[in-house]
Amino acid sequence: MPFEFRSLPITGLVLVERKSFEDARGFFEETFKESVFGVHGIPGAFPQDNHSYSRGGVLRGLHFQLPPRAQGKLVYVVTGEILDVAVDLRAGSPWFARWHAVVLSEKNRRMLYLPPGFAHGFYVRSEAAHVVYKVTEEYAAALDAGVRWDDPDVGVQWPNPDPQLSDRDASLPWLRDVREKLAFQYVEESAT
Repeated sequence: MPFEFRSLPITGLVLVERKSFEDARGFFEETFKESVFGVHGIPGAFPQDNHSYSRGGVLRGLHFQLPPRAQGKLVYVVTGEILDVAVDLRAGSPWFARWHAVVLSEKNRRMLYLPPGFAHGFYVRSEAAHVVYKVTEEYAAALDAGVRWDDPDVGVQWPNPDPQLSDRDASLPWLRDVREKLAFQYVEESAT
């Protein structure tokens, strides 16, 4: 099988290892197969794909989209290397405000699935990185939200205490200021 799936310490997060088939011409790999991913709790409906390019030292996040159009994300790196971070924002979750990070790179061919209810961000560890992510809902500007990358109530340990940020990301609110508006629910039965 071209994929291996591993549950992570926060229920709902799934790490996917892709296998490539290489020969003298290069390689071929599958990046998504609905029938296989669905068995592992990753939905097949991805109506939008996003691709970002960032230089080294850039931090993007922590972003999420609010209900009723909350987004799940399947993230992977085409070139470069990132530290990819997921923060659980689901009310009732035993992991609320806890984070988990994985290194995603063109070399390790890993993918991270974050279900709806997680904030997402990443830090570029290489000279540059092309990051692709599939989302379970189309972008809705009115529901676009985020929390500060350096929120002390979350405590992500980023590799750089002074990353390059967009003006928007530098001015996102603290989790304590938006907690009551989140409306994400933790549902144990849907856990992977």
